[in-house]
Amino acid sequence: MTTVQEQWERFYRWGPFGLLSLATLLALLIPDLVMSPAEQRTAATLVLTALALQILQITDRIPGHVYFWTRTALAFALSCLNPFFCIYATLGYFDSQHYLTRRWARAGTFITAITMSGAESGGLPPESLGQAGIFGGLFVLNYALVHIFGGLADSEAEQARVQAETIAELERTNARLEQALTENAGLQAQLLVQAREAGVSDERRRLAAEIHDTIAQGLAGIITQLQATEENEHVRRATDLARESLREARRSVQDLAPTHLEHDTLPEALKKITDGRAHLTVTGPVDPLHDEIEAALLRIAQEALGNATRHARASRVGVTLSYMDDEVTLDIRDDGRGFTRPSRGFGLTAMRERAERVAGTLEIESEPGRGTAVSARVPLIRHG
Repeated sequence: MTTVQEQWERFYRWGPFGLLSLATLLALLIPDLVMSPAEQRTAATLVLTALALQILQITDRIPGHVYFWTRTALAFALSCLNPFFCIYATLGYFDSQHYLTRRWARAGTFITAITMSGAESGGLPPESLGQAGIFGGLFVLNYALVHIFGGLADSEAEQARVQAETIAELERTNARLEQALTENAGLQAQLLVQAREAGVSDERRRLAAEIHDTIAQGLAGIITQLQATEENEHVRRATDLARESLREARRSVQDLAPTHLEHDTLPEALKKITDGRAHLTVTGPVDPLHDEIEAALLRIAQEALGNATRHARASRVGVTLSYMDDEVTLDIRDDGRGFTRPSRGFGLTAMRERAERVAGTLEIESEPGRGTAVSARVPLIRHG
């Protein structure tokens, strides 16, 4: 669907051909009544010149103001020879402001009004006082109509300009609102991560206390066993209890904090845990992420790699870490056995919960015999 502006541009380019053709056709109906043979030859030459001028105009080989004044002069001369050529002259009413500045456009419409009035009053110059009076009245009427319709057009153009500026301002306002919403979403995600981090910290303190109590109780049992007697049976029991307590403590401590991130970045930590087990790819500019986000992604990768090795019996595993504008994605794909329905084991549930704790999501896709794909998406919240 073409716009009004596009339709006007089409008229500026092709309309003159139609009006020149119509004027020439009507002029050929009465050539002998208003023109001598010499004037007919002159009119034919001027028509061919006007046609050549229009061809130059549509091929953009002539400046707009030169085209307008040349066409106006040709239309004036043709209208003096045959009044029907004033049809071609009417173009000056429509495109003067398109080709000329505002000041010169008034002069263009003034000359067009003279041409139209002369053709309507019987030709120029007037041959009698009565014809001159008719010409003067018609000129006043034509020029008044030009000013009236020109004023309406200017008012419409001003309204269109104000409307365009209003629409542009609304678009800028919408853009600012969208940017603010995006920033608010990022802040909300960051606050959510911080709130969950506070909850995780409390939970870690609770677990630490439980570990302390467990170890303390284990050590107390050891002391009791050793003090009860010096027989070998009690010593052996004390040793077994100490070893069991040590194993529990080490496992609990390891679960509380990923030690790979103590001195390494997330890509470096992933490289260590995938070395010899999977192919690692990192895309995008690496940013130091919030500690909780890096820990969550690392744990998800460890769990997914463990599943691919222990359960899926995969021969190839690929890990892709992607840093984007406002989020980070971790994709782990394997060519293992796959499954139809996820198991109810702790591993998949733990991965999903880890992603959700940092305002992220986890998706798992798998088919029997076609491997498994685990995709985690978390907000990009930088360290500090």
